[in-house]
Amino acid sequence: MTSKLLRSLLALTVISMISAAAQTSAAAPSGAASSPAASSPAAAAPSSPMVTGAGSKIGTINIEQAVIGTNEGQRDFQALQKKLEPKQNELKSQNEELESLQKQLQTQGDKLNEEARATLVKQIESKKKSFDRSVQDAQEDAQNQQKEIFQRILQKMAPVIIKQAQEGSFALIVDTSNPWPQSPVLWANEGVDITKVVVDAYNTQSGVAAPTSAATTPKPLAPKPAAPKAAAPPSK
Repeated sequence: MTSKLLRSLLALTVISMISAAAQTSAAAPSGAASSPAASSPAAAAPSSPMVTGAGSKIGTINIEQAVIGTNEGQRDFQALQKKLEPKQNELKSQNEELESLQKQLQTQGDKLNEEARATLVKQIESKKKSFDRSVQDAQEDAQNQQKEIFQRILQKMAPVIIKQAQEGSFALIVDTSNPWPQSPVLWANEGVDITKVVVDAYNTQSGVAAPTSAATTPKPLAPKPAAPKAAAPPSK
């Protein structure tokens, strides 16, 4: 995904959702199977949300991979990618048009009279400003829609994570979506990672069929073109 910006936007969301689920689980009747004490989310760094339980082991989960790995996540991100394609193609066309004008200025600028060159420069500046604004708006829209998908799935995944932590007798579950040093986890044995277990349990619970192909988060939108090189002044 993604993704540094998206991860930072989702970090506090992950903490609040999982903390709420843990507190709900802790408030269950004493006759319930496993009831870990709820912990304060303030103790966990936003870059590495944690879940605490009553067990003795420490486990890990890659929240980002878990969400994208679910059948629901793959389905919804595929749909979002398809939805964004027309805007991506539109931006690509605008970018190509702008690059063509920049190339024209670079190759023909010294052959144009002062008025024609000034008109071309003004046209490039106007189109570049419009293109930059369109890219920014499109990126913000895509990020907001990605965030909405993550939040919606996380809301339903949080109780699944708590349940798997309880059943696995884990005392602590740490999110490893961010690599070290952004995360305090330097290394963890694959045997303590519950990402796949959570994904499988979530898929069973959701009842969403697996998509025909693996999903990825939407690709970056068209890059901003490089600033045009200064053209030679018109010959006198």
